[in-house]
Amino acid sequence: MSSFKNKAYIFSGLTALITSLVLVLLFSVFLHLFDLLDTKLLIFSFSLNFLVIFFIFHFRSKKYMFKRTEKIYNDILTLESNKTAVDKLLSSEDMDLLTNEISKYISLKKKQVQSLKDREEFRKEFVGNVAHELKTPLFTIQGYISTLLDGALSDPEVLKKYLNRADKGVDRLIYIVKDLDMITKIEFGESELNKSNFNIFELVSSVFEDLDMKAQKKNISLVFKEKSENISEVYADKERIQQLITNLIVNSIKYGHKNGTTEVDIVNTDEEKILVKISDNGEGIEEEHIPRIFERFYRVDKSGARSEGGSGLGLSIVKHIIDAHDEKIFVESKYGIGSEFSFTLKKFIVD
Repeated sequence: MSSFKNKAYIFSGLTALITSLVLVLLFSVFLHLFDLLDTKLLIFSFSLNFLVIFFIFHFRSKKYMFKRTEKIYNDILTLESNKTAVDKLLSSEDMDLLTNEISKYISLKKKQVQSLKDREEFRKEFVGNVAHELKTPLFTIQGYISTLLDGALSDPEVLKKYLNRADKGVDRLIYIVKDLDMITKIEFGESELNKSNFNIFELVSSVFEDLDMKAQKKNISLVFKEKSENISEVYADKERIQQLITNLIVNSIKYGHKNGTTEVDIVNTDEEKILVKISDNGEGIEEEHIPRIFERFYRVDKSGARSEGGSGLGLSIVKHIIDAHDEKIFVESKYGIGSEFSFTLKKFIVD
């Protein structure tokens, strides 16, 4: 027996009991006035009243409640795309279903409201971060140009120096806008992946060569842990993976200690996947920041990171590239010891 049916019978029974007792009490007073008081008559009267009131109240209230809740029932069901409305509520089991549907609907709406609040909070923070990132180079450019317009144009040395600095500010703006545009295109599927087979070791070596001078400024060594003969080619978008690895190694150099090491290790996970690990012995990331490091413009070091340059979108781009490939990325880090970023790639398998 359903919980609703139990409650309905209990409610009807209690109502009939109380009503019957009141009626029998009044009836007994009436009989007493005429000296007709009879215990058997009172018991019969109570039993008859109880049964009549119980059935009338139970079925009438049940019909009334079902009729009133039928619209709610259909409204709830039709809000769910995989369900259709019903013509009539036929039983108490339907009422139990209605209760469950309302509970699920309320739970869903609470989650949606919380999600909207989280998105609104993220939107506010994102807009603030974008404004801050764009404001810095814009004010820099404005400052140099204003200085030149105020009279420094006549000094060739100052003119060249300030124009070069303003040009760097413009480059930073372009860098930020390009990265934002790339993320947007990847998110909306406008940037299709051009997958092909390529040698992952050759790609990493190429990135090492591109970043060698940057690493040398801090005397950081870029090395392979070891090269496996069983791994060579992977199947992915070569250009995107190159950018992904570049971003991770640039971050490793940026936050690495002088005379440190950035190490790349490529290992098998199974017959179809490899795992690319990029680790360093740099500053590391505090645990509280790890869940948010892939957000746009999120910076662990609010001041030092900006002095190192960059758009603040590097790790966000990494995450979007990984998601576009339907792969996974992992982060392990201990503050003051170093970090390891690792991601999976599909291995090229010869049929």
